[in-house]
Amino acid sequence: MAGNYYSPFSLRVSENLLDKIKYIADQNKRSANKEIEFALEQYIRKYEAENGKIELCE
Repeated sequence: MAGNYYSPFSLRVSENLLDKIKYIADQNKRSANKEIEFALEQYIRKYEAENGKIELCE
């Protein structure tokens, strides 16, 4: 989906993992949510670099 619309999404992670994400987010001056979003964007970029662009039907 294009634009700045953000779909609400619940994510269950261990408390330990969330604490580490919050620590990294603080180091990068981001919220935990933005840190997770950044990490997902990096993951998708890496995937697409190795496997080709993901084309979504909209």
